[in-house]
This record gives sequence, C-alpha cells and structure tokens, in this order.
Amino acid sequence: MTLLFYDSTFEGFLTAIFEIYEFKYQNASILKHTTQQKTFFATSTTVVTNKEKSDRVIKRLEKQLGKNGVRELLFVYFSENEAAEKILTEVIFYAIANPTKNILQDYANQYVLQFSKIVKSVGREKHRMEAFVRFELLKDDVYFAKINPDFNVLPLITRHFKERYQDQKWIIYDIMRNYGVYYNLHSIEIIELPDFDSNTNELLHNNELNYQKLWIEYFDHTNIKERKNQKLHIQHVPKRYWQYLTEKKIL
Repeated sequence: MTLLFYDSTFEGFLTAIFEIYEFKYQNASILKHTTQQKTFFATSTTVVTNKEKSDRVIKRLEKQLGKNGVRELLFVYFSENEAAEKILTEVIFYAIANPTKNILQDYANQYVLQFSKIVKSVGREKHRMEAFVRFELLKDDVYFAKINPDFNVLPLITRHFKERYQDQKWIIYDIMRNYGVYYNLHSIEIIELPDFDSNTNELLHNNELNYQKLWIEYFDHTNIKERKNQKLHIQHVPKRYWQYLTEKKIL
C-alpha cells in the first residue's frame, strides 16, 4: 500500500492522481499532508504539486466528463467530507477505465452514488449562499459579508460575486474556517483576519446603518401579520440563513 500526501490543494490532489498512473502505484491512497495515519505495511511519499500534471488530468477529465463533470469534482473536493479523496479517486479511476461510458450516471457504483449525493448537498448550499449573502458597507467604503456555510463553498461562489459586483471593493469572510476573499476591483485575494470579531456593527458606515434601519422598518410595515405563515417562511428560508438577512437584525 502506498500513501500519497499532498498539500491540500485541488491541483495537488490531481498531481497525486497523475503520479499514481505515472509511477504505477498499487493500492494507493491520497491524503492531505495534515492527516495523521500510521501503518506498518505502507510506504508513504510526498507529492509536490505540479501544474502541468494537474492540467493534464483536468483536460482528460473534461474530455470525458465535460466541464460540468469537473465542476462536480470540485463540489466534492470542497465538501470537507472525510472520505472525499477516496470517493474522488475511485470515481476518477472508474472514469478513466471506462472512456466511452458516462460513469456519473452509473448509480449502481457505490462511489458514484456517494459522489452524486455530496454534489447535491454542496450545490444546494452554494445556491443558498449566492442567494442569501448580504453585504454591509464599512467605514472604509469596502462592502463586507460574513458567511458560515455547512461546506467550504467560498471558492465555489467567488466567481458569482466577482461577475455581479465588478465596480466595488468587497470581502466575503467565512467565520467558521477563518479565511475570506477580497476583491480589489482588479483581482481576488485570499485573506485571513486573525483577530476577526464577528460583531462588525462598530465598523459600519453611517449610511449603511441608516439603510438597514429603513429596510427593517419597511419590512415590518409591509408585513401583514394576519397572513403570516411561519412554517412556509421557514420552508423557503431556513432559520440558519436568517443570520445573513438585514430584516432579521435588531439594530
């Protein structure tokens, strides 16, 4: 058995896939470099991320699974599922072994079935983050949004917000994983705020506070209490997403 430790990047994972074929490793497992796994009957090697190798794997998979299939690979990769590397490895191996078959529709395969379930869950969370994220204007004229998703979807939603808000500086920060993305009108940067305080009210621009107050008042006055259907409301907007909505805040 061979254990391949990689640097926790998707490119590093694909490099490991390439090297399994390149060096003909038998019974190989791909693990993040932070994983602690000891066995007396295994050899281990450290994979050095190689963009050329990862690009070759991507091209092969795009040709076979299409761009949407590769997108789904990313969904599973960022799911943080403990078995993500195993599931991805088996699905990729299965695809390469069956070049003329649409293996992502073969739910009789246990790994494809697990893959499909994770894709649905992550896709649902991605969609809801894109719908419910709310930006707040800070005193330094940067728009800021906090998220706390079930999965690590920030890399998956960044493109959506970059295309939608190209004319303003913004930050989306994942408070659970303690990292974020900053758009500076030109490019995206990964940032970390070691002393981040989730209570950002003191940093808000006065205009933002006024807008929020007006919106909350508008929402309250247009809400017809006699027609309130809490059960239906929660069905469309689950409670765990209320933290992102201005109308649910108490100023």
